[in-house]
Amino acid sequence: MVDRFSSVTREDMMTLARIVGENNILFDDADRLAPYSRDESGSGHSAKPDIVVKPQNTDQISRLAEYCNRRHIPLTPRGAGSGLAGGAIPLFGGVVLSFEKMSAILEIDTENMVAVVEPGVVTNDLCLRVAEDGLFYAGYPMSVQSSFIGGNVACNAGGAKVIKYGATDAHVLGLEVVLASGEVLQLGGKRRKDSSGYSLLRLMVGSEGTLGLITKIFLRLIPQPGPTADLLVPFATTEDAVAAVPRAIMASQSMPVAIEFMDGASLRHAMAYTGNVVSQVDDAEAYLIIQVEAAGKESLLDTYRPVGEACMEAGALEVFVADNPWASEKIWSIRRNCLEALRVIDPTVEGGDFVVPSTEIPTMMRFIRGMAQKYRAEIPCAGHVADGNIHPHPLKPNDRTDAQWEVQRRQLLTEIALKAVELGGAVSGEHGVGFLKNDILAQSKRDELRVMKAIKDALDPHGILNPGKLFRLGEHKAE
Repeated sequence: MVDRFSSVTREDMMTLARIVGENNILFDDADRLAPYSRDESGSGHSAKPDIVVKPQNTDQISRLAEYCNRRHIPLTPRGAGSGLAGGAIPLFGGVVLSFEKMSAILEIDTENMVAVVEPGVVTNDLCLRVAEDGLFYAGYPMSVQSSFIGGNVACNAGGAKVIKYGATDAHVLGLEVVLASGEVLQLGGKRRKDSSGYSLLRLMVGSEGTLGLITKIFLRLIPQPGPTADLLVPFATTEDAVAAVPRAIMASQSMPVAIEFMDGASLRHAMAYTGNVVSQVDDAEAYLIIQVEAAGKESLLDTYRPVGEACMEAGALEVFVADNPWASEKIWSIRRNCLEALRVIDPTVEGGDFVVPSTEIPTMMRFIRGMAQKYRAEIPCAGHVADGNIHPHPLKPNDRTDAQWEVQRRQLLTEIALKAVELGGAVSGEHGVGFLKNDILAQSKRDELRVMKAIKDALDPHGILNPGKLFRLGEHKAE
């Protein structure tokens, strides 16, 4: 690891411009560089890049990586900037490599049911395109309308449909990756199985741009599923809601597509923000959103009815059914916009991302209520209850300055994350570590971290790839 990184000089700029073209760089223009200094982790986090480059193919990225590696210039990959852990923020300046111009859907192979895409493809664009061929891409994060496929792979993004279809890694069959040295690796492809040695493919998924730059992605597709119905189910307590989850799954006779959790505060704030009002119960502490699929419209009622009955037997206060696209969109719009609704109240709000065995969620929610009392702050929560992934969102109290709350919020979220680890969970379920959680990662995975550092050291010895993420700067060297 070099003692310090090199800043981008005008000579460097001219070299990078020759690689990608003068129209594909931003340099010495504060206003145009500003959007690349931040992501969706919160308005309090930003760092200005020296230069933004927008390559259009793998060869350009290979040459960029080789040059930056030789010059010890930090290289921060960036997708849509929709991440919530600060993963796309260029903490040490240098080069931001934006994938925005690598946005082609290269192939839809209907016979092998595989999509081949560049990393800058918007997730929802792929979903709509494959639907034209009667196919379905099930790697579906909550940011589906804005996130890039490359970012999803880099963070191993999850979302509402994980319980039935799995997180992003369940759908990645192959990758083309550029290493820090500029070497290009072809990992996997259209094949469904491979037990030939270490899985470098799985190593790259979730590595947050710290091991390589993803330039091409092979994704598993499945036949388009049947019609869906959504149930909005209020419960008097979180314990009742969590206890209903396995009963709803068993009653469905096939895994529901999604079982989401929102507490009463999250629901109310999101309804006010979206203007979409759904049926609610005044004394409900928790809500489940349950989506089920049926083989056809004629069997939809028979699919969701036993799920609703199971919820009522488990203590639900009511079951509201949305069995048409308009009503379902109202519910899902509320769930998708939960964080944006809270940012109207507190523009600096950050979301936690702990995951625990689902049976431990009541314990975690009681702990979070204790944290709310300890810090005298409101902490609305929402998440993916069936896979144990909940997002607490501490809101800044009016009696705290920004500086005071920044320290307290960091302490609060750290305590919550470490409690999750104590209960058999992890500090991040789907948002990644970025730089916001690298201290917590170091506390929660000491033994694993030594191995991670050794891998980082082997593939990126100068530490130029997304420095300061996963590991604090200088800590990627194996001890």
